[in-house]
Amino acid sequence: MQPFRFKQFAIHQDRCAMKIGTDGVLLGAWADVEGAQHALDIGTGSGVIAIMLGQRAPQMLVHGVEIDVMAYEQAADNMRAAPWASRMQVFHAAIQDYAAAPSVENYDLIVSNPPFFTGGVFSYSQARNSVRHTVKLPHSDLLGAVRNLLSDQGRFCLVLPYIEGLRFQELATSYHMYCTRVTEVHSKTGKPIERLLMQFEKNQQKGTQIDKLVILIGDNNEWTEEYRRLTGEFYLNI
Repeated sequence: MQPFRFKQFAIHQDRCAMKIGTDGVLLGAWADVEGAQHALDIGTGSGVIAIMLGQRAPQMLVHGVEIDVMAYEQAADNMRAAPWASRMQVFHAAIQDYAAAPSVENYDLIVSNPPFFTGGVFSYSQARNSVRHTVKLPHSDLLGAVRNLLSDQGRFCLVLPYIEGLRFQELATSYHMYCTRVTEVHSKTGKPIERLLMQFEKNQQKGTQIDKLVILIGDNNEWTEEYRRLTGEFYLNI
């Protein structure tokens, strides 16, 4: 399998169950990196989101955590090959264990493209199931880990399908994590909301900042200007 090439780095993903998709690239480009000195990508997979954060914030140290050993090894290889490799590190661990370690650090920014299926029929690919289903990482465990790892003024950003995102927002309040920013993602004008990019903080704000992003426009399915602005520093063809 040929690597997935971005403008400043390449991602090998032949050992990863889940390949690079729009969700991860959106999250890596959307998450607010302003002022963040130390970031963590939970379930880093190939490391693509973590490496994107490293490109966007030259001052930031970026860690990844990955439970699958093959994905962990590939993320480590990809990070070592990145131009900003000196600021990157990946750990082979379940986030539940990582967050419970006595010497764990706090992070200014945490991101995750987490499992989201909570039911349905399992596929024959056990590796793919582990990534896509919440069996190994229930959203309650994810929120508990984030609550432990996030600094008091830090931000937690993730992407989920629309319905799962609404449920996640409701669950987050029981962990005293409050949604402060949402981008509603539409594949095309006139299509329903398909994904939610969400930011959570420990301090409850007066309201949630909400906007929308449309990816494609017109009969020829061209990229919209807002999508080009968001992802243009990464994709080769934008």
